Amino acid sequence: MRFDPQLLSTRRAFLGGLGACLACNGFGAAAAWAGGLKVGAPAPAATLMTLDGQRISSSELLGHVVILTFWATWCSPCREELPLLSDYLVNHSAAGLAILGFCLDPPDKLAEVRRVAQSLRFPVGFMSDSSAPGYGRIWRLPVSFTIDAQGRLAEDGWKEKKPAWTRERLEEIVTPLLAPA
Repeated sequence: MRFDPQLLSTRRAFLGGLGACLACNGFGAAAAWAGGLKVGAPAPAATLMTLDGQRISSSELLGHVVILTFWATWCSPCREELPLLSDYLVNHSAAGLAILGFCLDPPDKLAEVRRVAQSLRFPVGFMSDSSAPGYGRIWRLPVSFTIDAQGRLAEDGWKEKKPAWTRERLEEIVTPLLAPA
């Protein structure tokens, strides 16, 4: 059998697209979960390199409740929850809330990511420029993790059956962690 680079390229494109579709719809292997995550234990550090070049580490935000949210422009549920998170931050930042947005789009989608990010009130950066190794390979979107003000993991997004944020879920999980404004 002769090696055909065009066939290999076509196959990779198909499999990549299939993987993206499965990830956005919440399908995938449980083996991709971050096995070391434990609610109540110290949260793994995550560092966001923002679109404007600022470096923000979750470990520097001790004293704040931090939501790490992983999203992509092609993920419809992500695009629905981002404005909700932005509004929630506006209403709760005085109580010590911070949100870091890790975008899984490739850097060549900068213009599209900037269009989304300009409407958000929290910093956004490409996952490819950032670091969140303790949270495993991000294979399902959206997925978020909540860190309490003492730096402990308060919510493990891998364990959520319906991981997209809703107002009710924010009120149930995040609001009790916040200091009274």
